[in-house]
Amino acid sequence: MDALYRDLLVLAFAGVNILSFVTFLLDKVRAKRNRWRIPENSLLLLAAAGPFGALAAMYIFRHKTRHTRFLLVWLFAGLHVLSIIWLGSR
Repeated sequence: MDALYRDLLVLAFAGVNILSFVTFLLDKVRAKRNRWRIPENSLLLLAAAGPFGALAAMYIFRHKTRHTRFLLVWLFAGLHVLSIIWLGSR
């Protein structure tokens, strides 16, 4: 894999995980203040792209950990790990 391509992929991956973390935090803050919330489908879509940021936020802030649908985030994380292993072996 070309070094520039790999570096861009790593930056994109880090960026989407940071975005996921911040979005889950924002939703938690809004929940505590009884304000407008981020739709669950949007959070799940973002978690599919950045599952590690989502998982970190879920357990650090205790947000969405009791919702069965959000167990999917673990599946997303597993798929990302497999993708990283596959890309690393090329």
